[in-house]
Amino acid sequence: MNFRNLLMASAMTAAAIGFVAPAPAVAAGAKDVQLLNWWTSGGEAAALDVLKQYLAKEGYAWKDVPVAGGGGEAAMTTLKAMVAGGDPPMASQILGYFALDYAEAGKLANVNSLAKKEDWAKVLPTALQKFTTTDGNWDAIPINIHSVNWIWVNKAVMAKIGGTEPKNFAELIALMDKAKKAGVTPLALGGQPWQEAILFDSVVASTGGIGFYKKAFIDLDETALKSDTMKTAFDNLAKLRAYVDPNYAGRDWNLATAMVIKGDALMQVMGDWAKGEFKVAHKEAGADFLCYRFPGTDGSVIYNTDMFAMFKVPESQRAGQLALADASMSVAVQSAFNAIKGSVPARMDVPDTAFDMCGKKGIADVKKANAAGTFVGSMAQNYAQPPAIAEAYHDVVTKFFHGEIKTSTEAVADLYKSIEAAK
Repeated sequence: MNFRNLLMASAMTAAAIGFVAPAPAVAAGAKDVQLLNWWTSGGEAAALDVLKQYLAKEGYAWKDVPVAGGGGEAAMTTLKAMVAGGDPPMASQILGYFALDYAEAGKLANVNSLAKKEDWAKVLPTALQKFTTTDGNWDAIPINIHSVNWIWVNKAVMAKIGGTEPKNFAELIALMDKAKKAGVTPLALGGQPWQEAILFDSVVASTGGIGFYKKAFIDLDETALKSDTMKTAFDNLAKLRAYVDPNYAGRDWNLATAMVIKGDALMQVMGDWAKGEFKVAHKEAGADFLCYRFPGTDGSVIYNTDMFAMFKVPESQRAGQLALADASMSVAVQSAFNAIKGSVPARMDVPDTAFDMCGKKGIADVKKANAAGTFVGSMAQNYAQPPAIAEAYHDVVTKFFHGEIKTSTEAVADLYKSIEAAK
């Protein structure tokens, strides 16, 4: 289904179930800034407040359009309905290929004047610019870089079991065995498709290396997708299933993070937005929690970025829209926002002085990976492939993790078949 038909179908579905897209409480005006977003957890809301306060000092009133849901699926459904109904937000938090779809449909406005004046092309990683520009026009603003190949560890639990940083998958399993023996849940997980897919992103890169990950998920190479290496990756994912607690199904990501914060679980494999939850719980990197790259992926960054897509709005709203774009790309906001959010700045020229040990590592990793060609998009987070393929990926991974697909051989065949059908 092409994007325009998808918008029409979304609007028809919304009408059929009586859904009405939320409208801003107050009509957006010249001194208003409106943003549709799904930042509703404690750490996310605290980070967003940095942007709100910055714009308030510039004289702009914030008109929030929050849509709860950690992976953003509900927000994207709301956005489709708003756009189809002819009432787009001034800007929307958005991921990867969703931004490209709206741009190709002619729904986005450009902020070229700012981009040219501040020379954004020189300070953003090359890979990101695929999603922030369309035909040379800057129509989406990256406020951060997240990466998904992290593990977050409760330091006290780690010390209790005598654990050390795992350097490969076998060492990871041995560490989890120690936690299990001590009566602690080894792996905190939310059993939702996008979370399980994030876990599999790291497992694939760990199993086959980042070169294999790129062949399979960036190039969609048939040989890689059907390979024994992919089968081994599914086998490794199955091994991890033995280390989650029985109540994981349907759990929100931040509740899984809370298990690690409280010491009910040893670790979580999650994007670095998880660090924001540690921060609002007044936990310190190095003292209360540890951050490691998923074993076998150090030196690589499997990224996603939160961007703000700029929609075509009446001229009366353009001043606010440009103010939002300018603030979001400012060094001051990118530093303060990301120090709280857990992510790192999208701009590579932001100093790391405001960041903890995990943030400093993240910033250094982005620069190294950008230079080395190991800065790659997350399949789980719509930065490796368009949404239809990412959804097919989610579906196969979650069915395998929950036992609906019985063997890794079947999973490999189903993954290839599903990706081909989604193309």
